[in-house]
Amino acid sequence: MEKHKSNTMDYTEIIERLGYCGLHCGKCFAFTKGPIKENATKLKESLGNFDVYAHRFSEMLKEPRFNQYQEFKGLLDIFSSENCRGCRIEGCKIFKDCKVRDCAIERKVDFCFRCESFPCNETGFDEHLKKRWININNEMKEIGVEAYYMKIKDLPRY
Repeated sequence: MEKHKSNTMDYTEIIERLGYCGLHCGKCFAFTKGPIKENATKLKESLGNFDVYAHRFSEMLKEPRFNQYQEFKGLLDIFSSENCRGCRIEGCKIFKDCKVRDCAIERKVDFCFRCESFPCNETGFDEHLKKRWININNEMKEIGVEAYYMKIKDLPRY
């Protein structure tokens, strides 16, 4: 892999958070140490045994959305239980058809824009994700990986 120097943050720390495609793995809902998992876990703990009260609150507050608590709890369970360490460490657990990781490793590049074939058609991404991937990589190429990361590091991924 290529090694680069950074004035703002250690480059190694940056690429631990960004996938080969440029998506911010650290902000993915499945990321082990990410804010979504951490906050979902805290919310789940704070709600405790709310199941017992959801129906009662629906009636007391005349708020029928409390009757949907089980569906909400199901999503909260997903957000709090995912356990992905990012594509650079183990491969993405969300985008099962992604071909970017293997390609980048084979071509010995740390991001797609550094490949002479970028943009290619061998990503495995749907149309929406492919557009995002191209835009992210073009921006990293234009302003640099470190500047790109500093720009997006505190923004939601979604």
